[in-house]
Amino acid sequence: MNDAKILLVDDEEELRRSTAQALELSGFSVETFSNGDHVLELIGYSFPGVVVSDIRMPGMDGMTLMQKIRELDPEVPVILVTGHGDVQLAVKAMREGAYDFIEKPFTPEMLAGVIRRAMERRGLVLENRLLKAVAGKRDDLEARLPGRTQVMVDLRYRIRAIGASDADTLIVGETGAGKEVVARALHDISARASRPFIAINCAALPANLIESELFGHEVGAFPGAVRPRYGKFEHGRGGTILLDEIGSMPFDLQAKFLRVLQERVISRLGSNETVALDVRFIATSKVDLEAEVAAGRFRADLFYRLNVATLHVPSLSQRRADVPLLFLQLVREAAARYGRDEVAVPPEVISDIAQRDWPGNVRELRNAADRLVLGLDDGGPQAGEATGLAERVAEFERGVIASALVAHGGSLKPVYETLGISRKTLYEKMQKYGLDKRMLTSEG
Repeated sequence: MNDAKILLVDDEEELRRSTAQALELSGFSVETFSNGDHVLELIGYSFPGVVVSDIRMPGMDGMTLMQKIRELDPEVPVILVTGHGDVQLAVKAMREGAYDFIEKPFTPEMLAGVIRRAMERRGLVLENRLLKAVAGKRDDLEARLPGRTQVMVDLRYRIRAIGASDADTLIVGETGAGKEVVARALHDISARASRPFIAINCAALPANLIESELFGHEVGAFPGAVRPRYGKFEHGRGGTILLDEIGSMPFDLQAKFLRVLQERVISRLGSNETVALDVRFIATSKVDLEAEVAAGRFRADLFYRLNVATLHVPSLSQRRADVPLLFLQLVREAAARYGRDEVAVPPEVISDIAQRDWPGNVRELRNAADRLVLGLDDGGPQAGEATGLAERVAEFERGVIASALVAHGGSLKPVYETLGISRKTLYEKMQKYGLDKRMLTSEG
């Protein structure tokens, strides 16, 4: 685990600093926190590290933090640091899943030894998960679903884990977030990759033809049915069926689809014979199906049947740090698609792209990249552009710093060395322009 990290949580600043220094001298990468609130943002299914936390802290204490971490991933090692009077509490915590506890005062060597063992255990867990998920296959998920934020790393891990199985899957996400990309990725890393991938838009099927389209029909099943026809479910046999926006499926049809999910058989319209199906079903939804169930617009039994394996595709607002690099990738793809030379994106444009809201998510961002490549849009600010010399200079300076942060993955030392300024000056300018390295990259 080359990217392994220790998240050290302690409200006592002096102890936190001295412990972090000792662990760094032992070769560990350490990130420190005065409380557990921000720690939870970094924990996920693929988190490659260990959490070390004091038990007694104001607000969220170590026990509560451990419980919340276990809700996110029960196999993240949590090491609790205790005072003499907390040993009984720490023993209780170990029964509830803590990896180990260390009593104060402790030597750095003792803590380092416990952490190394915890790191080895976490490494084996992640390696085992990856081996089970990928099963020796190579994939291109990083290219299809780029992003270095934790939510995207976790999404790719879950796709590999679920994709290797044959489980029916529900994919939830906002419009334009990439739900169909996720569905195709699930199909392509599965054992069904060589078989058909049939995408059905439930919102676009005519109500009077939807059953015929899905199940097929026999001659005479309805006026105009002059020849038998396979439905889309049969066309997908051996492969994957994507039901896009399943929340739009008519309520009466949902009961019939539930039977297909449960029994894996269909009957063509006009026939009493059943046809066995060997398919995997993937459904997508931009609406909250649980709310639709409560409103009586979606069957509860179908929702619970679909909700076994669920993937949540994050919106761009949930992974803003990915936006600059994602935009640059989309610009490169657009240039190749339109046969254009590589486009140099000005730093001020990257800065503006990072600041904007993208309600249309990746689809909207892709359109912006296309317009930039085609020369239809400079990609810069749409309103409130700087007009005075001082404003223009400030906007340019802000763009240069933002671009450098993106280029160096949020690592500050190469940024201030490249720009020829001191670390203090860089901090001051980042504060002045409202630049947060975590907003522009998931690293650092």
